[in-house]
Amino acid sequence: MMRYEGNEKLADETACAGVRADLKMCLLESDYCRVDRKTPRQCLIDNNVPPECQVLRNTFYECKRSLLNNRQRFRGRKGY
Repeated sequence: MMRYEGNEKLADETACAGVRADLKMCLLESDYCRVDRKTPRQCLIDNNVPPECQVLRNTFYECKRSLLNNRQRFRGRKGY
């Protein structure tokens, strides 16, 4: 998880924005994106996600899924 110093805020204030930003940065730092010059979207489509980013991918999935689940209105969204 990335930590933001001071008054830094994400421009995106939508739900699951923090998880999305962390997943994007993790994918951009992977060898598939740096060496092979692929985009993070292409990495996800090709299912070539490195193990360290797999946890963020699952967290992002659960966060998006919790938006559709009515029980989560009372419990809060998963993720951060």
